[in-house]
Amino acid sequence: MGDSSGASNIAKLMAKPRVHFGSLEEQESAKRFKHDETSQQAAIISAASSTGGGIDLDALAELADRDTGAGSLQGNQQVLAEFDRRKRAREIAVPTDDGRVRQRLREEAESESESEEEEDEEFFTPGSQALLEARQWITTYSLPRAKRRLEKQQLETQIPLTQMKVGRRELSQKLKEYTGWSSQVADERPVSQCAFSPDSKLLVTGSWSGGCKVWSVPDCKLVTTLAGHADRVGGVAFHPESTLSLDKSVANFATSGAEGSVKLWSLDSASPLATMEGHVGRVARIGYHPSGRGLDAIGRLWDLRTGRSAMALQGHIKDIIGLDWSPNGYHLASASADNSVKIWDIRALRNIYTISAHQSLVSDVKFAKGRSPMATNDSSYEASSIYGTYLTTVGYDGCVKMWSADDYRLMKSLEGHEGKVMGVDISKDGRFIASTGFDRTFKLWADENLVV
Repeated sequence: MGDSSGASNIAKLMAKPRVHFGSLEEQESAKRFKHDETSQQAAIISAASSTGGGIDLDALAELADRDTGAGSLQGNQQVLAEFDRRKRAREIAVPTDDGRVRQRLREEAESESESEEEEDEEFFTPGSQALLEARQWITTYSLPRAKRRLEKQQLETQIPLTQMKVGRRELSQKLKEYTGWSSQVADERPVSQCAFSPDSKLLVTGSWSGGCKVWSVPDCKLVTTLAGHADRVGGVAFHPESTLSLDKSVANFATSGAEGSVKLWSLDSASPLATMEGHVGRVARIGYHPSGRGLDAIGRLWDLRTGRSAMALQGHIKDIIGLDWSPNGYHLASASADNSVKIWDIRALRNIYTISAHQSLVSDVKFAKGRSPMATNDSSYEASSIYGTYLTTVGYDGCVKMWSADDYRLMKSLEGHEGKVMGVDISKDGRFIASTGFDRTFKLWADENLVV
């Protein structure tokens, strides 16, 4: 015991004495200032957190004025961090309190159920009697035609493939024998369009002078001269029953002009029966509905059952100049100023083939819709089996071209116009192709061995 206390005393004597310079009051006052400042900052933060309000900026500014060291800077950073946290909390739209969360969820569920009820609700508006009668007529007209088309397609599936190939080869060979049959000067200005009558015995031409003329086929004699348009004629179309069952005194064909009007004509008068106006620009093309009860203008592909656009012909890089339906009812050909013809399938709503048709603008396109040029009255090979097996295009390169509708290869190119070719049509009896051109003429093309 005594030894240990003695050793402790010796250690104290051996220790190096501490030397203090100056007074200790300055150090003590600095410690007290720092402690008071930290306590005041903690009080400001605690008060802001407990009351749910903001931080007292005046107090914060007062503290900032007294900042003199690293400790005060750290305290101010804590105050600013708390200020940012409270600001972010106020900006958060989703509540964090359990009661408010439940209330918000109930409100969201109620609004969602109301929106679903509004979407499921159906609205009906009363239609007119005329609308009802029009829809009833469309039904009675289209259903029998659809039935006949299906029956025809079923019969065509029974034709042996070898017989089909033989018929196609014969058709190709027949078209290769086409040549210029006759030519006639039709006007003083370029002849823009032409159309065969359903019985293939008349041809109507329209020109840039605004006049139209009716010609006999195949001798190309002038029958009637019609003057009604004030500007260039853009479209010519016959009523489907004209020259067949339609009286000559009623509207047998229609024409359209660049002045924006459509005129209806009879076959026994040189004056139009009616003039329809409403377009703000030129009417480039027209066509009768197969029923003969309406005219279609070229534009989008529309579904008459719903009144909505069924398809937009997007793919040409320049203007679409001409359109024509294939007899099969689901292929559509479009001629464009980009020198091409596109084939569209409305079942798939897309372009299925592009024909690089001409070296210049393609001005018109027509499918063969009548009898085959090789069919005869006693032929066992039905004309319906070769419907739509070729189409004809014309362009500003001066050519009339015939293409296979199976693989879209070129079958024959006819040259004879002196300049741009502007319109084309194929007779329903399959014997003639008519074309009109910038050289003010129309030309008939046929088999060089044809006997009339």
